[in-house]
Amino acid sequence: MYTLALETSCDETSAAVIRDGRHICSNIISTQVPIHRKFGGVVPEIASRQHIEYVMPIIKEALDEAGVDIHDIDHIGVTYGPGLVGALLVGVAAAKALSFALDKPLVGVNHMEGHIFANFLSHPELEPPFLALVVSGGHTQLVTIKDYNSFELLGQTRDDAAGEAFDKIARVMGYPYPGGPQIDALAKKGNPDAIVFPKALHEKHNFEFSFSGLKSAVLNYLHTQEQRHVGYSPEDVAASFQKTVVETLVEKTMDAARWSGMKQIAVAGGVAANSGLAAAMEAACAKRQYKLYRPDPILCTDNGAMIGCRAYYMAIDGRFADLTLNACPALSITTC
Repeated sequence: MYTLALETSCDETSAAVIRDGRHICSNIISTQVPIHRKFGGVVPEIASRQHIEYVMPIIKEALDEAGVDIHDIDHIGVTYGPGLVGALLVGVAAAKALSFALDKPLVGVNHMEGHIFANFLSHPELEPPFLALVVSGGHTQLVTIKDYNSFELLGQTRDDAAGEAFDKIARVMGYPYPGGPQIDALAKKGNPDAIVFPKALHEKHNFEFSFSGLKSAVLNYLHTQEQRHVGYSPEDVAASFQKTVVETLVEKTMDAARWSGMKQIAVAGGVAANSGLAAAMEAACAKRQYKLYRPDPILCTDNGAMIGCRAYYMAIDGRFADLTLNACPALSITTC
């Protein structure tokens, strides 16, 4: 069974062909990072226009690389939320057009569920149930994966997501977008105990997140040092900030694992590529004899392959969409 999948939720235009849910035949990703870097972040209108320009050539490239004729595709999966509404509409419109023209079933995929399912592509042995920590530029969530189509959202961020905080701190410190890799690289050279930053919502069995206070604390520290004409170590700031974020993520994940009885933990989303988070999560899981899963780095970013994997399991469960499918920028993972 071949799945053609499209992903256009933010600033990556991606198309992939997946065979039988877990084999990647092709996964073409066109990033807009160089375009948005000059603005310090993603400009929604520019992102939408770039998706319009790229989406059809990317689809053709994915089919060509997979060696699959478009008429051999069994169904078409597409991200319809959450994300930037204009960007989502491009992918949804392209998928609906192909579905109508080829008379192929359409599958609307939740972007965050796609991130979780990236783990199935990197780890063929992984099977539900497991606990997933999803950390990206726009979302931070803890989700129990009971089965391929049965999830429970335990908690999510009340304000800023972890990845968003990384980007904003990096930008204020003068580093280019995206900020996550910049902070990660700096943190390796700094002292994580140099500055104590606050943690929020750290009560036991509280599975929600909040990073706006931490972001404000870091910004206040930087501004105070500047106003006093006192220098600061970017490496120490990055290391201390990253330590606070990582400890928050790991502590809540371990608490959720104990509470839910899960022995398998999967990390997903762009921040899953952070070396500090990877090391801390590996140590915490090893201590408790939990099995840890993390996607390959290319599958941590937004990509069509993860959408194709999720679409496959929805398709075999008969969860198809019709041509009224629309973009849903605030779509959440549904407890089911």
